[in-house]
Amino acid sequence: MGQMKYIVMLGDGMADYPIEALGGKTPLEMAKKPNIDRLARGGELGMVKTVPDGMKPGSDVANLSAMGYNPQECYTGRSPLEAVSIGIEMSDTDVAFRCNLVTLSDEPEYADKTMVDYSSGEITTAEAAELIRAVDAAFRTDEILFYPGISYRHCMIWHEGPVGLELTPPHDISDRKVAEYLPKNPVILDLMKRSYEVLKDHPVNQARVARGLNPANSIWLWGEGTRPGVSLFEETYGVKGSVISAVDLIKGIGICAGMKVIEVEGATGNIDTNFKGKGEAALKTLLDGQDLVYIHVEAPDECGHHGDLEGKIRSIELIDEQIVGPLLAGLEEAGEEYSILVMPDHPTPIAIKTHVSDPIPYLLYRSNAPVESGVETYTEKTGASTGRYLAQGFELMSHLLNNR
Repeated sequence: MGQMKYIVMLGDGMADYPIEALGGKTPLEMAKKPNIDRLARGGELGMVKTVPDGMKPGSDVANLSAMGYNPQECYTGRSPLEAVSIGIEMSDTDVAFRCNLVTLSDEPEYADKTMVDYSSGEITTAEAAELIRAVDAAFRTDEILFYPGISYRHCMIWHEGPVGLELTPPHDISDRKVAEYLPKNPVILDLMKRSYEVLKDHPVNQARVARGLNPANSIWLWGEGTRPGVSLFEETYGVKGSVISAVDLIKGIGICAGMKVIEVEGATGNIDTNFKGKGEAALKTLLDGQDLVYIHVEAPDECGHHGDLEGKIRSIELIDEQIVGPLLAGLEEAGEEYSILVMPDHPTPIAIKTHVSDPIPYLLYRSNAPVESGVETYTEKTGASTGRYLAQGFELMSHLLNNR
């Protein structure tokens, strides 16, 4: 008999509002999820607020809460979390910037150009890496360095750089003239303008234009932030944790927290992800000696953004069938006691296709101390019906680990 094993099963964006097409039900109410519902009958249910008032309901903020960190104390922006996940060691005085490769129209004056495509036609990672290397070769100094990431999303690090610059995300200004959205900071503006000269005739872009694709003809800098103030998970909570996710952002939090980040082949962040592989990796890491595993599945959130109702219901069913069921069966077979927390990070309602900061339902089940919950299933309604409410989402981790 080993120590208690801890599981956080996080279905990103899984909660929703009642949907007319489902007769007023939610995807959680419609989904067939016998394993999770069995836990609900013997577990504790309640509601928890993962997004503090005044903060945007991003997956970054909400997952920090779910991982036991107070976002009001440690959140510094999205860019540094992504920087860490692509392997950049940030010092406390470094500032990370999101560096998108974008397609601008071809007017001679930079300010007259239009934001044609914030993703350069979802440029491939291999093409993008060549372009970012060209930008780095042209502009690298002792202070400023560029790092390739995935597709159109890259990173610039500025040692002892400025923060609070009010930079505009390129996806907010599609089809608009860039003039009134240009950065006020002269260094940033100069880098963006000069990047057009470096990129517009680059062989990679000439080949893209010849194939009828959008050229990645400029960088666009935004979303700056310093290294997040995330303490080491093991020091904070006294347990060794692993993170399983397909999403850079979540991996970045795990790396900052000193957790073991496990790569699963075929993990994509959408509904064709390798659910089964995630469940198997979770069981393996727990049986190999880790105390806690944080399993993050992006699929329900992606389906929410696309307004894909069937996909959202199906992704919840797959979490139940291919992750929760086999994982718990495996632990029981190995004679391990476990505590499992099932929750979304925030709702992503189908009706509005974006995140909201409403409280979310949680379910906590302990294999060594089941309780008569009085509810039959895990849903938004049953979570609210118990009257249990946690106003600070980050306190849920201590509750799971019995630290208080």
